[in-house]
Amino acid sequence: MSSPSVPALRLPLRPSPPPPRRASSVALALAPPSRAALLLKPLTSRAPASCHRPAHLIHQRRRHALPPVAATATSKPALKDPKKYQEWDSLTAKLAGAANVPFLLLQLPQIVLNARNLLAGNKTALFAVPWLGMLTGLLGNLSLLSYFAKKRETEAMIVQTLGVISTYAVLVQLAMAESMPVPQFVATSVVVAAGLLLNFLNYLGWLPGNLWLLWEDFITVGGLAVLPQVMWSTFVPFIPNSVLPGLISGSLAVAAVAMARMGKLSEGGIKFVGSLSGWTATLLFMWMPVAQMWTNYLNPSNIKGLSAFSMLLAMLGNGLMIPRAVFIRDLMWFTGSTWASVLQGWGNLACMYCFDSISKEFFFGTTSGLLLWLGFTLWRDAAAYGNSSPMTSLKELVFGK
Repeated sequence: MSSPSVPALRLPLRPSPPPPRRASSVALALAPPSRAALLLKPLTSRAPASCHRPAHLIHQRRRHALPPVAATATSKPALKDPKKYQEWDSLTAKLAGAANVPFLLLQLPQIVLNARNLLAGNKTALFAVPWLGMLTGLLGNLSLLSYFAKKRETEAMIVQTLGVISTYAVLVQLAMAESMPVPQFVATSVVVAAGLLLNFLNYLGWLPGNLWLLWEDFITVGGLAVLPQVMWSTFVPFIPNSVLPGLISGSLAVAAVAMARMGKLSEGGIKFVGSLSGWTATLLFMWMPVAQMWTNYLNPSNIKGLSAFSMLLAMLGNGLMIPRAVFIRDLMWFTGSTWASVLQGWGNLACMYCFDSISKEFFFGTTSGLLLWLGFTLWRDAAAYGNSSPMTSLKELVFGK
């Protein structure tokens, strides 16, 4: 309900004062209050409380309020310069959105190459692309998409959505080449369509809460079933091939989710189960460079086939998301992005440098650039929050404020 306008406010009427009498001590003592007092007294004694703070004034104060983080942290010096905070907030969001460029360039050459082979009738060339590995990455993208949709991180959602679409495009090509079985492809298509629809409906606030919980339970069970199986399969030449890791972890995930939904867990346990989908997706992506470096160790000759440009793009894409993860104090996002940037990007470049696949100038140039970028991120974040040391940002990221 809108507040009344100023002319609509009516003051209570009072009788006019009696005509002035001759000056005397008694007359002065009994003299009526002044005209200003008559105007002020009704406002302080009889006017309703809602008139003390008009709604339009409260609206103006809320509209110009500081961001929630800065407004609540009254003891932090970030309140001294909210402009730096807002500038860093805007810049980190744009940097996270810019990560789409290197990630798209990273996947696009594979899509183009597959299309050329399909047009040339060379379907066997597509069998070199492991559809199971692509499916694992797709599940990781869907899980992180759900995580960022729940946090309303628009730029990160776009990054994960493009990851889902580009990976699914590769799977379509593999299905056309009959490299990926049709039943698995149909099931994957249903999951991708449902995942994209549910995530964006939830982002817009149009999805019932129960349906969203079912989707979260699905990706939690799927992620926990896939992660141990992928980790086990990495060392299959030295350990027996088995599906037991996936079955055991998947069964435990089903039991944990069921107990959480039935209220058999504590509040901390329910919160832990709810965070598993995001962490399993992060660990899936974190394991990929480990598997690549393990392959490099077993077969050093394969390093010659790695593309330094692809590793540089991986380092750039993940590195562009680190400032946003630090700014919003998201430990999971920071861990995954930093790990991928350092290990998947720089780590593989280090392996290539050790085996003389890239020049010394290229390696040390990328190393210097990565270190400068990490230093700039911590320094700029400390300035935005008003911290005296860049290490304070890391402390708040790991241990909280």
